[in-house]
Amino acid sequence: MKNFLKRAFDFTLALLGLVLSSPLWLIFSLAIYLEDRRSVLFFQERYGRKGKPFQTIKFRTMQYKGEDRNLVIFVENDPRVTKVGRVLRATAMDELPTLINILKGDMSFVGPRALPFSIEDEEKIRYENITQVPGYRVRSQVKPGLTGIAQVYAPKDIDRRNKFRYDNLYVKRMNFCLDLKLIFLSFWVTFRGKWEHRGKKI
Repeated sequence: MKNFLKRAFDFTLALLGLVLSSPLWLIFSLAIYLEDRRSVLFFQERYGRKGKPFQTIKFRTMQYKGEDRNLVIFVENDPRVTKVGRVLRATAMDELPTLINILKGDMSFVGPRALPFSIEDEEKIRYENITQVPGYRVRSQVKPGLTGIAQVYAPKDIDRRNKFRYDNLYVKRMNFCLDLKLIFLSFWVTFRGKWEHRGKKI
């Protein structure tokens, strides 16, 4: 019953969000295209509940040749990010198309961040893929989320092992009230434009 209610909530909120945000889609799409005349959306393979792969959908925030479809590497003041992309990332507006993933059931509004299978940043000397990171088994029991405890509270550059600890805390304590709190806090971070901030977001 709990999973059914969470899914019903996700579907309803995602559908409402798509309808209400439709004018923003036009504005953002036009801004992205005018900056470098390239594709507006960005697709990337991520792994969800129980390791099921799916394609995430976002607004493109990097230069066309700067986006690798399989890598997620956080670089402070990344020169590959476009001017429009910096605004979209700071406010998480680049995530608006991810509402489609939630509507399809690939993701939830709240849960661990969806990650690619391979690890290609500085942590690749320790792990080849995300299944080798301690804590992966627990976090993979639920659908990945647009926001979550790790996304809201964890420092941007924290290593995967410690970030998974935040995720697993959510898995153990997940409930409707916690979801509402995290969604509210996420709107607050968006309002303040703090999603790319390296320190505390709230």
